[in-house]
Amino acid sequence: MAGEKEKLHIRLHIYDTDMPVVIDRDDKFMYREAAKDINEAVNAYSEIFKGKKSDKEILYMALIDIAYNYEVEKSKNDTTPVTDILSKITNEIEETLNE
Repeated sequence: MAGEKEKLHIRLHIYDTDMPVVIDRDDKFMYREAAKDINEAVNAYSEIFKGKKSDKEILYMALIDIAYNYEVEKSKNDTTPVTDILSKITNEIEETLNE
């Protein structure tokens, strides 16, 4: 059908597990990169805490780290302040032109 994205079945290796996922073909690269990021975070925490923390705690540490970085990037892309300033400037210009 027109407008439908082609689905793709892939397997992502996350830590010690292979995860089957169904994705849009166009998103394959991003899913592979996401899996790579997860593995890097888990491996980094494993090097520090293996034997001291459970695998579950190490996974949660990696999850928190990834979510924190996501929130930081999301806040950098918040356009609300810029939109508010542009709206204010636009209003001031329109008021000046109407005088």
